[in-house]
Amino acid sequence: MIDLPRWGLGAATLGNLFTAVSDETARATVDACWDAGVRYVDTAPHYGAGLSEERVGAALRDRPREEFLLQTKVGRLLVPGPGAGRDTEGFDVPDTRVRVWDFSAAGVRRSVEESLGRLGLDRVDVALVHDPDDHLDDARAGAFPELLRMREEGLVRAVGAGMNETAPLTAVVEEFDLDVVLVAGRYHLLDASAADGLFPAAQRAGTAVVLGGVFASGLLASAEPPQDATYRYEQAPPALLGRARRTAAIAREHGTTLPALAVHAAGAHPAVASVVLGMRSPEEVQHNAALFAEEVPLQVWEALRREDLLPAGLVVPGEGAA
Repeated sequence: MIDLPRWGLGAATLGNLFTAVSDETARATVDACWDAGVRYVDTAPHYGAGLSEERVGAALRDRPREEFLLQTKVGRLLVPGPGAGRDTEGFDVPDTRVRVWDFSAAGVRRSVEESLGRLGLDRVDVALVHDPDDHLDDARAGAFPELLRMREEGLVRAVGAGMNETAPLTAVVEEFDLDVVLVAGRYHLLDASAADGLFPAAQRAGTAVVLGGVFASGLLASAEPPQDATYRYEQAPPALLGRARRTAAIAREHGTTLPALAVHAAGAHPAVASVVLGMRSPEEVQHNAALFAEEVPLQVWEALRREDLLPAGLVVPGEGAA
C-alpha cells in the first residue's frame, strides 16, 4: 500500500470548476499548500480540459520531486474542440479542447503520456481510472490491466480508480490488485454509505481509500449552512439542511465548527488513508489547514450520537470501526 499523507489538494478547482481562477491565484494556492505542508495533489485531464494539470505542473515542477505525490487519472482523452464557445462540463474554460471517453489499453498509455506533457514532469505517482461507472466492461478489459502493467514496468508507483458510486468501486477493488481508490461524496457527516461495502472490501484487499467531497458539495462547508446551501451540487433538501444546522449548533456549543467536524470525521475511519479538499485560494488553504490542526473535543461526538445526528457506519474520533 502506498503511504499517503493525511490530506491533499483536490485540484479540480484549479481547472476553473464552476468559477474561473486566475493563473496567479492558482499558483498562489499551490504555493500555499506547499507552505502548509501539503504534499499530495490530485488532478485529472477532465479538470478544465487539461488546465488543472498545466497549472499544477507549473507550480510543482521546480519543487523537489521526491517530496510530493502527484495523482492524475485516465479514461478521458483530450482532442481539439470547436474553439468558438465554452466548456459544457462544468468548467469555466473555452472549448478549445474536448473530452472523449477511452478506456482502452492504448488510450491509457496515451493519456498518461499526454498528462506528463501538460504537467511538464517526468512521472506521476498514482494513476486512477476516472469515472468508469458506465464503461466498466471496457475498463475491466483495457484500463485496469494496462495500469497494472504500467505499475509492473515502474511507469507509475500506484494504480486505482476514482468514482462517486461505491458499488462499482467495491467490485473493482475485489477484482483487481489496486493500491488506491478515491470515492467522492459518499462518506461524510450526512452519508456514510461507503462504509457498508467499499471500506471492508478495501481493508481486505489492502487498498487505501481517499475521500473527496467531505463537505457534501457545500452543505458542510460553512459554520452556519445558508438557506441556499448545496448538496450533491443541487439545492440541499430541507431535512438535510435542518440536520446540518443542528449539527452546526452542537458544534458551536462545544467550541468548534461544522467544517472542523467534517474533516475530522472524514479521517477517523481506519480504512481512510487521506482526504482531498478542493481549494481555489491561499485563504482557503490556510482555513483548511487550521481545521485539520484543531483539537475537536470528543464530547461533541457524544452529543451528536445522543441526538441521532450521525449516519450509521460513520466512525468518529475516539471510536473504533465495528
